[in-house]
Amino acid sequence: MKRKRRVKAKKKVFVIFLCLLGIFILLIGGYFLLFPQIYLKGGTKISVNYKSTYKEKGYRASYLGKDLTKKVKVSGKVNTDKLGVYKITYQVKGGVFPSKVVRSVRVADIEKPKMDLKKGTYYVCPGTDIVPEKVVATDNYDGDISSKVKVNVNSEKTAITYSVKDKSGNTTKLTKKVEFKDVVKPEITLNGEAEITSFLGEEFQDPGVNVTDNCDQDLSQNIKIESGINKDAVGEYEVKYTVTDKAGNEASTTRKVIVKPRGGVVYLTFDDGPNSGTTNVILDILKEEGVKATFFVTNNGPDELIKREFDEGHTVALHTASHNYATVYASDEAYFNDLAIVQQRVKNLTGEESKIVRFPGGSSNTVSRRYSSGIMTRLTQELLNRGYKYYDWNISSGDAGETTDPNVIVSNVCNSLRKDRANMVLMHDIKTYTRDALRRIIQCGKQNGFYFDKITMSTEMVTQRVNN
Repeated sequence: MKRKRRVKAKKKVFVIFLCLLGIFILLIGGYFLLFPQIYLKGGTKISVNYKSTYKEKGYRASYLGKDLTKKVKVSGKVNTDKLGVYKITYQVKGGVFPSKVVRSVRVADIEKPKMDLKKGTYYVCPGTDIVPEKVVATDNYDGDISSKVKVNVNSEKTAITYSVKDKSGNTTKLTKKVEFKDVVKPEITLNGEAEITSFLGEEFQDPGVNVTDNCDQDLSQNIKIESGINKDAVGEYEVKYTVTDKAGNEASTTRKVIVKPRGGVVYLTFDDGPNSGTTNVILDILKEEGVKATFFVTNNGPDELIKREFDEGHTVALHTASHNYATVYASDEAYFNDLAIVQQRVKNLTGEESKIVRFPGGSSNTVSRRYSSGIMTRLTQELLNRGYKYYDWNISSGDAGETTDPNVIVSNVCNSLRKDRANMVLMHDIKTYTRDALRRIIQCGKQNGFYFDKITMSTEMVTQRVNN
């Protein structure tokens, strides 16, 4: 009897199992028959980083083998600028009933902080304490967390570890090997200009150099100077300064020294250019005659001519952007705004920031009185305060309006040259008659023992009396 009851009980359990299985299959089958299916790539729960760009990972939908992906309607937005959980809803129709699936997108701070610290060995001056490097640490969510940087030096003083943790628990750590060794070269900088003029027969007055070192306090006695300057011969010379620290690290720099006669120099200066048809021919003549000159440029004319002036070794200096007196001399600020425009043009074309200036009309002009009383007195001083130098002239070629005859221009210049001074010649490279007079001016100067040079920052200023 007992055996029969057990068999009967087992049969009952089996029947129940089959019934439940059948119900499950009917439910599953019914689900697929009644509802279209939506499948989310990446799952129903994902995380994205704060301030990142949220990109949909994708989805597909089908009903009884039919692709319904294009019919899926997606709603909801994710704001990665704000932490939180956002819902994206996917809905599609196609079966007996519509289907809906929701994806949860968690915007979280999951990015590690950043430290502006280079990898590699941390070198410490021998015999000194380890002073940790200053570290700037930033986080995409917390911002500047430099104050949270922790530094740990191991007991053997062979390693130093920097670590920082943001509010979300993201941690960045960097360990550097510590070595007590001086591997940094001294810093050596010139006092004064990199190019200096010295005069024939006079001893060169060397302004020297300044030296600093990360480990050694005073290296002034270690400076070695190599100079081949011959004060009795005109020419260009180089002075080399070398310094070595106690660890054997060496640094050097050089200065150019130009030995010239004190008298008899001619500075050919050209205003208002560049200009096609004149400046290019003037450059050809200067090149053929082996002469360097100075061009006080404006914001007009072709860029390539300014570039050529610089590339061929002439000085590209600053005149004015507009050459409109009413604009330039309206105020101190207006003058420097105008100057900055032409200065930027020169820098863009040559890579160098010129600080050699000629005022429109010269520093002695009186036209500026119409626009601002006393402006020239203020500007001449302020230019010097800002590290500029300005140059007028002591010889006028007459090409600014007095004459259009090349013969008169040649006569004006050649008859005014003197050996006891620097001869600063005013010309304009936008004038055809100046172009036509130039070669004879150069030949006249050479035949009478004069030499030609360009203006540099070490050239002594030639200025006129300020009248406003």
